[in-house]
Amino acid sequence: MPSVFLHDRSLLRITGPDAEPFLQNLVTTDLGGLAADEARPGALLTPQGKILFDFMIWRDGVGFVLETEASQTEALVKRLTMYRLRAAVEIAPTDVEGVTVSWNDGAGDGYLDSRFAKAGVPLRRIPGAHGNDPAALYHEARIAAGVPLSGTDFALQDAFPHDVLMDQNGGLSFRKGCYVGQEVVSRMQHRGTARRRLVLVSAEIDLPATGTPILAGGKPIGALGSVAGKHGLAIVRIDRAGAAMAEALPILADETALVLALPAWSGLSFPATADEATA
Repeated sequence: MPSVFLHDRSLLRITGPDAEPFLQNLVTTDLGGLAADEARPGALLTPQGKILFDFMIWRDGVGFVLETEASQTEALVKRLTMYRLRAAVEIAPTDVEGVTVSWNDGAGDGYLDSRFAKAGVPLRRIPGAHGNDPAALYHEARIAAGVPLSGTDFALQDAFPHDVLMDQNGGLSFRKGCYVGQEVVSRMQHRGTARRRLVLVSAEIDLPATGTPILAGGKPIGALGSVAGKHGLAIVRIDRAGAAMAEALPILADETALVLALPAWSGLSFPATADEATA
């Protein structure tokens, strides 16, 4: 059973009588259906609907824990504190260092990551250091499951939740009411205007480096994100990718021929043509 310690993750605890309504009215995740042993993805958006901060969130007694990239912690605390106003909540980093991820046993301590569960992988997130397997094992599993990482697969303040499949993995609610950026992402959902999507990338040889542009029929459609040997992730224009596939045009990254696939769990498919994508 792989068990990997992620030292670059940190935890914030949100407690107090108003903790749930405070977060419910602020972040993308619907906390109403969040089970006691479940971790869901979430984000705090800009008013324009782009991801300002991303995190995993789970219940912790009467409060909540947000797991985020350590480099985001200080800024996230400041932003949450700005929104607190008169709400009876406390926002503070915990003294726990890092998070351990463990999978393949289907049970155990920690919190079941709903993103991996969608892909049939029972990965659990456990606060603190409890494993010493190579981090590469986790990133290979993450790529295979179609789970993106901010800073590698997308830049904060540049991507919409739809770009990284948050509308499909439980991290984005369209039913719970207003939250920051909700109007923009709801409009994208109802109009079906999401064109950039996270895809699985594979090749017959090792992929080029992260950031290498992806061309379809000679035209740019995105760039490589996470890479592990012959497999990787990328956010691409699926309308342009679909049109290239329909016309049997090459999809390349630095002369390496690529095969693109949408994660099966997403239920999405490539438009057959660019015209179909805008229909």
